[in-house]
Amino acid sequence: MLKTAVILAGGKGTRLRPYTVAIPKPLVPVAGKPILEIIIIQLAKQGFKRLIITVNHQADIIMAYFGDGRKWGIKIEYSLEDTPLGTMGPIKLVQDLPDYFLVMNGDVLSDIGYADFLERHIKSEKIFSIASFRRTQKNDYGILDVKDNILIGFREKPEVQFVVSMGIYAVSKKATEYIPADQYFGFDMLMNSFLEKKMEVAIYEHVGYWMDIGRPEDYTKADSDIEEGIFKY
Repeated sequence: MLKTAVILAGGKGTRLRPYTVAIPKPLVPVAGKPILEIIIIQLAKQGFKRLIITVNHQADIIMAYFGDGRKWGIKIEYSLEDTPLGTMGPIKLVQDLPDYFLVMNGDVLSDIGYADFLERHIKSEKIFSIASFRRTQKNDYGILDVKDNILIGFREKPEVQFVVSMGIYAVSKKATEYIPADQYFGFDMLMNSFLEKKMEVAIYEHVGYWMDIGRPEDYTKADSDIEEGIFKY
């Protein structure tokens, strides 16, 4: 099977302003190299041969930078959204998808084994798999436990753990049947559709490095992590 990945790169990157005022988010440099180029290097090293980049905002700049992908030893194609289609909507536009493929956001950095993740999905025979990460969130407030207007407990700035989506998915082609054509359709909408239909979605927890470069502070952290050798690609 020709290992194929779809990278979602059509967003405006509003959370990452001012870095994204002049250039599209996938081209924002992290330690001197665009985020999306780092992802492409990783995918090529792991045996992916076909890459489809979904583009919308500042599409011409992204297409001019990456071209046909021969520089990285991977074939790059582009799927242009005329209007924003959300997270999952753009997949419906992609032609000739294989039976199984990877889908990921173009602004995440991780040391996950992309090829291994896809292979685990294929063996699971599930319609969709989500790469997940356990994140600890510290609450900045003292939490009051209240019953009938009486204090029954108190927690000072507690830490809460969440299992979150990494923005990296392994997908069976059958999943595209549940994505409507030519309309905005987000990841949440697809997951709720699967839940309503009682279709099993596999979760694979990654223990390693993951950074969603959505905010300026995340970008700064990722930049220093590469410089300091905490994240290597």
